[in-house]
Amino acid sequence: MADTLTLTLDTGDVVIKLRPDLAPGHVERIAELASEGFYDGVIFHRVIDGFMAQGGDPTGTGMGGSKKPDLAAEFNAEPHVRGVCSMARSSSPNSANSQFFICLDDAKFLDKQYTVWGVVESGMDNVDALPKGEPPRTPGKIVKATVA
Repeated sequence: MADTLTLTLDTGDVVIKLRPDLAPGHVERIAELASEGFYDGVIFHRVIDGFMAQGGDPTGTGMGGSKKPDLAAEFNAEPHVRGVCSMARSSSPNSANSQFFICLDDAKFLDKQYTVWGVVESGMDNVDALPKGEPPRTPGKIVKATVA
C-alpha cells in the first residue's frame, strides 16, 4: 500500500503521510482515485480561514463524488488538529466518497465523527496559501495527485 500522497497544488507541493492503520478503506480509495487521475484538476471548493480546506469534488460544487460506492465510516480517535486530513461526508456517517479536507487549525469538535486518513508531512504553507471562500472567487486546485 502507498505511504504518501503528494498533491501538487498551484501554490506548491503538499506531502501527506497516509494512515492505513487508522482507515484502511479510505486510504485505499484515495490512493486508487489518485492513481486513476481522478483528483487532477479538481479545485478546493470550500476554504475557511482558521478551519479547513475542502476538495475532491469533480463538479466543484461540494455535491459530487466519484462513481465508486460510498465508503463505510472508519471513525477513529485521531484528533482533528492542524495538518490532519479527513474525509468529508453528508449527514449520513457512511457517505464519504472522494471529498476530503485538510485542517488549517485545530477542529477537535469533528473528532470521532469524520474519518482521519492522513497528516500533512510537508507543504502546509501551500495549503495555507489556498484562496479562501465558499467557494473562493478563483479557487486553488490540485494540478496533480500522486501516490508513492
